[in-house]
Amino acid sequence: MPADIYVRYLRLNERDVAFVCGSDEHGAAITIRAKKEGVSPQEIVDKYHEINKKAFREIGIDFSIYDRTSSPEHHKMAQEFFLDLNKKETFTKETTEQYYDEENNQFLADRYITGECPKCNNPSAYGDQCEKCGSDLSPLDLINPVSAISGNKPVLKETSHWFLPMQRHEEWLTSWIQEGTIHGRKLHNPKEWKNQVTGQVMSWINSGLKPRAMTRDLDWGVKVPLENAEGKVLYVWLDAPIGYISATKKWADKEGKNWEDYWKINKETQEAETKLVHFIGKDNIVFHAVIFPILLKQQGEFVLPDNVPANEFLNLEGDKLSTSRNWAVWLHEYLEEFPDKADELRYVLTSILPESKDSEFTWKDYQDRVNNELVAIFGNFVNRVVVLTNKYYGGMVPESGEVLESDTLIMKEVKEIAHKIGESIEAYRFREALAGAMSIARIGNKYLQDSEPWKLVKSDPERVKTIMKIALQISANLAIAFEPFMPKKSKSLREMLALSEKLNWADLGSFSLLQENEKINEATLLFTKIEDQLVEDQLKKLASSKANNLPAEPTKEEITFEDFTKLDIRIGTILEAEKVKKTKKLLRLKVDIGSEIRTIVSGIAESYSPEEIIGKQVSVLVNLAPRAIKGIESQGMILMAENNEGALSFVNPSEDYINSGNSVS
Repeated sequence: MPADIYVRYLRLNERDVAFVCGSDEHGAAITIRAKKEGVSPQEIVDKYHEINKKAFREIGIDFSIYDRTSSPEHHKMAQEFFLDLNKKETFTKETTEQYYDEENNQFLADRYITGECPKCNNPSAYGDQCEKCGSDLSPLDLINPVSAISGNKPVLKETSHWFLPMQRHEEWLTSWIQEGTIHGRKLHNPKEWKNQVTGQVMSWINSGLKPRAMTRDLDWGVKVPLENAEGKVLYVWLDAPIGYISATKKWADKEGKNWEDYWKINKETQEAETKLVHFIGKDNIVFHAVIFPILLKQQGEFVLPDNVPANEFLNLEGDKLSTSRNWAVWLHEYLEEFPDKADELRYVLTSILPESKDSEFTWKDYQDRVNNELVAIFGNFVNRVVVLTNKYYGGMVPESGEVLESDTLIMKEVKEIAHKIGESIEAYRFREALAGAMSIARIGNKYLQDSEPWKLVKSDPERVKTIMKIALQISANLAIAFEPFMPKKSKSLREMLALSEKLNWADLGSFSLLQENEKINEATLLFTKIEDQLVEDQLKKLASSKANNLPAEPTKEEITFEDFTKLDIRIGTILEAEKVKKTKKLLRLKVDIGSEIRTIVSGIAESYSPEEIIGKQVSVLVNLAPRAIKGIESQGMILMAENNEGALSFVNPSEDYINSGNSVS
């Protein structure tokens, strides 16, 4: 959805955009699901490709193309890409020991193996990555590994594969990530990248990149196009990113365009004349900001990503999203149950996007935002403007009378906000941009409420004409401002106001979008309220699917208000973090509490890795007496919440304007 917002904005600015995505159909999860259901992988991917494609279309994601990696065109391009890289000696062929499932008589690819993460002790880490702490792993790193197919302990057997020696690329990757340059050539502005993205990438590089196998022993995937490579396929994170390129080619061929214009540098100038942006989640940062850039650079003709604006995790009703536990709101089910509320979901999700830290979706918040913002502000304003215009002037845009200074200030404010919305979208700050669009609705709503044209229409009809014309222009601006965020509602508003389809982003902020004596249409409700029963039904649906829903611990004995006031709790920011040697649970933290930097030892190592918490805001009990823990003086306590499964979560502020040192009461 962030990508769709960005693309719609670019298209409104008449920019040439290729918006590509597709079903990654060669993942281990697909073959495991197929084995469990007793069907072929092709049957699995066919089913879910259509479900996903339909859901994306209905939620308003306007891809140039939504392709799939099982297509013949993709297989052909992926194989050609691999052969070209192999000729350039990008890979090394090595014989290593790999885990083997004796019951199923097959080698186990990374995602076919699970075990305990050696860094954060997550018991369900995969053989290539721990999705809890984000650490790069190999199957041999796992503690107590088991086969994801049979559940048995695998054995080691020799096999040969083609490896990408990533350690050879550390120097230029460091320069590219930190400075935006390679060999002195400026490629991007690193200041525009999110801190958590550069932080995670540099954590990988500083830990020392390792060779990674680019082929797997599997019977499902893109076949390795070399002799003596029977039974081997391309690694999914070599195969899948090339899918962006093969999808672009398929789309470009259909549209009569040249796909290379979007992906390759100018051969004469050796400069990029196109911009590649990857919109992903934080668990896929390394693949898009390390592995894929290495492959693109080695190929020699391709542009590298200009930005990878990855988001953090979105949680659900106080817990992490989990498809395996069915702790999720499934998009296709939402669209079946709320067929006319696709844009409402887009609005709410954009307003809580985890752009810089994890955020949370709750059905109560969904209800509040729809009812209190979309219905009460946006919808109420537009409805009153259109109803009154039809009532007073038969639907004709009135001729303006005298424009007062208060009117001029309103128009100036709208124009300034319109400019800022574009700046925010360009900087991938979509929450901020959406808030700007909604502030235009707030301005219009307040303007109409303060002006009260329904009271003036008989005593000062000329003044009412000016008020209504300005209110109509604000409504027209809303149709443009919200188009990237709520395209269906914006289209409905355009139709209601009979706006020209030629209006684009450059027109935002104008107060000449509707001409005098043009006729608008009758009012229709843009939004309807979410009733309590709907929220209760969704919460019951979630509750019924949650496993091990244990009761909360009983409350502790009562304390007095004076006891509570003795606690000095401040907001702090974690500056440094490292594991305490010879312990499993302890991290040594450097925390900025506003007035000073404290050393705090916290038992959170089983829930968080040091790398993922740098820069996080936390709540700190600062007047707790210091005490020695493993020989380290701990100068405070980090407040944590713990769920029924024992997983810990920081108690931190939800708003960005809270600073280190601010008190908690």
